[in-house]
Amino acid sequence: MSPASPPDTGHWQARIERILKDVLPEPDPQQPALAQAMAYSLSNGGKRIRPTLVYASAAALGQAPGPALDSVAASLECIHAYSLIHDDLPAMDDDDLRRGQPSCHIAFDEATAILAGDALQALAFELVADAPELSAEQRIGLVRALARAAGAQGMVLGQAIDLGAVAQELDLANLERMHQHKTGALIRASVSMAALACSAGPEQHASLDQFALCTGLAFQVQDDILDVTADTATLGKRQGADSARHKPTYVSLLGLEGARSKAEELLAKSLAALDPLGADADPLRALARYIVHRGH
Repeated sequence: MSPASPPDTGHWQARIERILKDVLPEPDPQQPALAQAMAYSLSNGGKRIRPTLVYASAAALGQAPGPALDSVAASLECIHAYSLIHDDLPAMDDDDLRRGQPSCHIAFDEATAILAGDALQALAFELVADAPELSAEQRIGLVRALARAAGAQGMVLGQAIDLGAVAQELDLANLERMHQHKTGALIRASVSMAALACSAGPEQHASLDQFALCTGLAFQVQDDILDVTADTATLGKRQGADSARHKPTYVSLLGLEGARSKAEELLAKSLAALDPLGADADPLRALARYIVHRGH
């Protein structure tokens, strides 16, 4: 199957690029490297899947982008950028390449990279705490959702499980548990936080959450496939890195064709979850198809 082209979400991607530039701090005259490292990691390309999921989820609920959704979208991309900085560190995955460029700790230094990640994480919470046009209750809910997705109940737990799984044998259930936290938690939060900002009803929220749960896992399955099938130039990171570290993956457990079948199964479930939302959810459907069929 040939790789899918990105869905027609360029207007949302252009929007989030402008927002991200606006939220970054000016470099401190005495310590400019901190802000420079933050900007390097936040602006260094990327597919902007999580912010786009925010805007597409709002569209599925009949709402256009606005300042509140911009704050939510930017906060999620800040958390994502922070996680990539820390994942690449020598104590974690020890990757020297990210999005085709030197990782943050290579471009700057390890201490600056750690601080830049810390600062991006703090900025994310500042953005949702100050989100305009929302009630205090909504802002508190957004802070809580982001904390759960990013912390010891979500992404950080997933990374800890991942590090502990090196050279270990995981069954499919435990592999899925790891990725539901490491990759899936932030994707799920992108959708659920948009629903919260848009005051979605319980049934709408349930449909979107089921979509996000399946899409988050599908994202990781496709990443595992690409680690085997794509080259370093296409991936923007070292090809075969998971295999070289003896990490369990969907491909190592299911084989390449089994992993592809798993991705298609998850895609079908994610699309079915959107049935109650009608045509307004078409951008989400296009994103789900892109996530499973992308080439990088």
